[in-house]
Amino acid sequence: MDGLDLLKKNWNKEQESDKLSAKDILPMLHKKSSSIVKLLFYISVGELFFWIIVNSIPYFTSDSYRERLNQVYSDNIMVVLSVFSYVVIILFIYLLYKSYKSISVTDNAKRLMKSIINTRKIIKYYVLYNLIMVGISMIIGLYYSFHNDPNAVIILEEMDGKGMMILIVVSTVITSILIVLIWLFYKLIYGLLLKRLNRNYKELKKLEI
Repeated sequence: MDGLDLLKKNWNKEQESDKLSAKDILPMLHKKSSSIVKLLFYISVGELFFWIIVNSIPYFTSDSYRERLNQVYSDNIMVVLSVFSYVVIILFIYLLYKSYKSISVTDNAKRLMKSIINTRKIIKYYVLYNLIMVGISMIIGLYYSFHNDPNAVIILEEMDGKGMMILIVVSTVITSILIVLIWLFYKLIYGLLLKRLNRNYKELKKLEI
């Protein structure tokens, strides 16, 4: 056997080894990705139940609490915000479940990569939505408070220009801190899982199947 034939034989062996390696790695990445998305789905369901439980706490369902809310917000605003929030969470759960099913049934690397990208987008859009909604809710809350809450209206009337500026700055700082805290919360819960999912995606890209 000459040198060229030997080189061809070794090259064929390396190719077979690479294919075998890819066949071994793909099911592992598939299983890991499926488990991660499944966990993300469970977390989202847990979040939905968390808010249902919070809204069922006696203090938040008491007449005195609702009366204070009605002084600040109209019933229609509260109903619309609550329904919209639940619809978004349920939609998010549905999309994650759909993504999980897509990953579970696929046996193709390209489709698996596409499902991973889709899952990452769903999580990022959901977190972004929550951060935006926190900012909007704070703005709406402050607006209604200083227009409908008798105590807040009195304070606002007694303020001069400097006091109003301080109020705006303090409100902005508090809103910013709240948004950062929520972002850190989601980064801790979803961020770690997304990193693992992203590692799986990079491994799949290396396989180039």
